[in-house]
Amino acid sequence: MSNSEEPKGRAKGGVQRSKVLSDERKAEIAKNAANARWSSRPTDKVNKIKGLQFKTSVSVPPPLVQGDLFHVEKQTTIDGVEMGVLESGVPYLTESGLARMCGIDRKVLNRLGANWIEEQEKPRGKEIAKLLEDSGYEGDGLFLKSEHNGSEINAYTEPVCLALLEYYAFVTDEPRKEAVRAFRTLARITFRKFIYDAVGYSPEQRVLDSWKHFHDRVDMTADAVPFGYFSIFKEIAAMIVPMIRAGIMISDRVVPDISVGKAWSAYWEEQNLSDNHGERTKYDHEYPLYYPQSKSNPQPSFAYPDSALGIFRHWLRQNYIVNKFPTYLLGQTKKGTVPLAIANKAIEAFSSAQIGASKPKGLPYKK
Repeated sequence: MSNSEEPKGRAKGGVQRSKVLSDERKAEIAKNAANARWSSRPTDKVNKIKGLQFKTSVSVPPPLVQGDLFHVEKQTTIDGVEMGVLESGVPYLTESGLARMCGIDRKVLNRLGANWIEEQEKPRGKEIAKLLEDSGYEGDGLFLKSEHNGSEINAYTEPVCLALLEYYAFVTDEPRKEAVRAFRTLARITFRKFIYDAVGYSPEQRVLDSWKHFHDRVDMTADAVPFGYFSIFKEIAAMIVPMIRAGIMISDRVVPDISVGKAWSAYWEEQNLSDNHGERTKYDHEYPLYYPQSKSNPQPSFAYPDSALGIFRHWLRQNYIVNKFPTYLLGQTKKGTVPLAIANKAIEAFSSAQIGASKPKGLPYKK
């Protein structure tokens, strides 16, 4: 409509009504109109919002516009590097965090991100854009505007972080040592994850399996021991739990109660403890069915009078753990069932401050 034309009919009425509306009301009307317009457009195509892709067959909201922010689910600082996860599950580094890892000033990164359209035409921007393209990144910008504790932040997602780290570590004429160190660290982590995923290995599951082995063995012996007696396996929980926490996999190949049982049996006979506490008895000890040892279930094992329980616990702490436990773990390292570093960590778990005994002598570390 030209300036010389006068609005007519509904258009004229609309103009008149708009003159009496506040700016806030005008904005609200415009927002409602946009929502109504976009909500009537279902699509099953791949939608892209600043590098995030999703496929949907239902109505989708309008593309993000100035002022729309992603919300941060959790953010923390590790070694001076700010990082977090958006509520969508996308991990990110903040602007200052990424700048620190790249070994550059935050203002340099801010100018690069804020002026990305122009920067892509410059030598540095072209190199970074190529790295992004090689990784499959299709975002219009380098960061996602997000909100954390009421403040706006720039969140740089994984492909952008890796591209910038690679550029400042290997492409630029003046490589940054911080970027090289960070890139190598991330490469090691990614390599480990690649192998773990390929073979179906999970460190977390390994720990859970240790607790499962321990739980199942306790469960199978809980009602097998006669009243008035105690079993070795149940009583060495104070030793097994720290072993699991130290990273030792308790399984059919690592059965510490056999070692403890033999040593305690020898001590019982040497000290003639039956003279004061009565004779020990035997009960049927069974291993879980997924143990190879279960083929010979039930296995007769000694149970000892409860009156000797205090003596056993003292012997376990002051004698076995101090003098025999390191030897047991050394044997496991030779078998390859326990790494040497983990064996030393387990021994350190039984320090004098924890069990009231002198600190056990550790195993020599490999140089």
